[in-house]
Amino acid sequence: MKKHLLTAAATAGILFASFGGIVSAAETTYTVQSGDTLWGISQVNHVSVTDLMTWNHLSSNTIYLNQKLLISPPSSQVSSTATTYTVKSGDTLYAIARNDNMTVTQLKTLNGLTTDVIQVGQVLKVAGTAAPSTPVVTATSISKSQMIIDEAKKYIGVPYLWGGTTPAGFDCSGYVQYVYAKVGISIPRTTSTQFSGMKSISTPAPGDLVFYNTSGSGVSHVGIFLGNNQFIHAGSTGITISDMTSTYWKPKYLGARTAF
Repeated sequence: MKKHLLTAAATAGILFASFGGIVSAAETTYTVQSGDTLWGISQVNHVSVTDLMTWNHLSSNTIYLNQKLLISPPSSQVSSTATTYTVKSGDTLYAIARNDNMTVTQLKTLNGLTTDVIQVGQVLKVAGTAAPSTPVVTATSISKSQMIIDEAKKYIGVPYLWGGTTPAGFDCSGYVQYVYAKVGISIPRTTSTQFSGMKSISTPAPGDLVFYNTSGSGVSHVGIFLGNNQFIHAGSTGITISDMTSTYWKPKYLGARTAF
């Protein structure tokens, strides 16, 4: 998606126009045009798909013609230099942690949280030090499974590409191999060799791989288990999160494998 800048005068509120859509410099919003995708909008505006979904309270990658999207943090959102953050409707621990350059584990430790559940109006620490009774989480003490999940979610919205092994485009096995490699774990390249070469487990834990038969002829698809019956994978619409109990995925499930 190529954009052509016609004028720039943010302080005056003049609009940025493009062949694919319109961005308001004053309000930092983007109007969705025909053919747009969240991934394309994120690349043009130098933000992540995760941020776009968080700022606009989106639960999926689906967008609509003429929909207005925030392409910068809303004015009410705390900056990364703030020491506390008040939870708002639509917030998640992952989105808050990402905005303040933290991991979910670090955010939970800092606030003494034992679950991912947060409430509207809840005040969270996003800077400073943890209470003396709670050790500060460092990069070396974060679990590998959490590192895998945090890394995997960075690529939500990246397009599907047959044979793809980079953020320019992934296929399913190339995606999980790339994510694992980013956290220092080497696994086989193809879905079949991952399924046959990794340790079989009866029940997946977050960070493990889950496999499916989508072709009718054996193992053909793989994703990363997130917990709560969800997995993240390179599907036909790109990197997305799906429900393992859906009528499409549940009957196609073959089993799980672990690298731990």
